[in-house]
Formats: sequence, structure tokens, C-alpha cells
Amino acid sequence: MSNQQLLNLIEKKRDELVEIVVKHGFSSPLAITCSQELDLLLNQYNKYSIKKTGTFFRTKNHISSK
Repeated sequence: MSNQQLLNLIEKKRDELVEIVVKHGFSSPLAITCSQELDLLLNQYNKYSIKKTGTFFRTKNHISSK
């Protein structure tokens, strides 16, 4: 999967999560499941970024993995 494909999936999953939260609330089983799926996608993206650049981002702080 390419970096751009992964970013597209992340964006779609975020949109899906927002819709679920609006309809069912933050603590609904659907929202929790969708949030966990988004977490997995974000973790994949972070692993890809670390391999490609040797760095990763945590919240607002830039931290080098070197």
C-alpha cells in the first residue's frame, strides 16, 4: 500500500468516526471500534514514516528516533 493510499484510508476513517460520534456518541461501541481501527491505520502510517525518514512525531513535539 502506498503512503497516499494509507493517508486516504485515514481520512475516510476519520470522517466515518465523526459521523458515528454525531449519531451515537463518543462512548458507543461503534465509535470505540471505529476509533480503534483509526488507531491501527495511524500506527501503520507512523511505522511507514519512521522507516522512510528515520523520525516520527508525537503530538506537537518533533522527536527523532535516532
